[in-house]
Amino acid sequence: MMLESIHLTKNYLNKKALDDVSLKLEEGQIYALLGPNGSGKTTWMKTAAGLTKPTSGEMLYNGSPVGIESRREIAYMSTEPYFFRWMTVEDVGEYFQDFFDDFSSDRYRELLAEMALTEDMKIRQLSSGMAAKLKIAATMARKASVFLLDEPLNGIDLIARDRIMEAVISSVEPNVTLVISSHLVEEIESFASKAVFLRNGHAVEVCDVEDLRVREGKSLAYKYREIME
Repeated sequence: MMLESIHLTKNYLNKKALDDVSLKLEEGQIYALLGPNGSGKTTWMKTAAGLTKPTSGEMLYNGSPVGIESRREIAYMSTEPYFFRWMTVEDVGEYFQDFFDDFSSDRYRELLAEMALTEDMKIRQLSSGMAAKLKIAATMARKASVFLLDEPLNGIDLIARDRIMEAVISSVEPNVTLVISSHLVEEIESFASKAVFLRNGHAVEVCDVEDLRVREGKSLAYKYREIME
């Protein structure tokens, strides 16, 4: 399994959201996709998920352009809420079951329990943190080969973050690729194996997090400040 962008460029009117981004993601790795707001993180993920077409360049999955076939193996969780307010948590599971052949209702219920959510809860009554947990549970209940989580910790309180991320990591098979975008660099450092730094639509650097600590004696947060300041 390989997800790769080759000279990927995406323009919105006069702004380049992505500018000649070439990245090759390996299977079995947990990637931290890092950069300030407007750096291109969400655009890269949406392109990888087949939801946005590049202006030029390519996004490939197993050597073929992403599209209908790759969507069956690439699970994307956006930052925006995408459940109808009239739904219950149980309805969300049924909704995902209808759309995705690889969705596991049993795993969904397990994750709900870990997130302290119950199926009778109504979407319109959920706090932002509870809604964020629900999105994670629904996405991670799929048996995908690639998971793309865009700012999954947004709205989740500090105490719950470690428990939520433990649930996410435990859902991932050894050969699965997990990509997590975040501005909470310290929170993501403990479990990321690779880091991709984006700035102004450019891929500035890709590094191995353990090598960064051992060889350079730097934390991921230190490296982030070094690159972005």
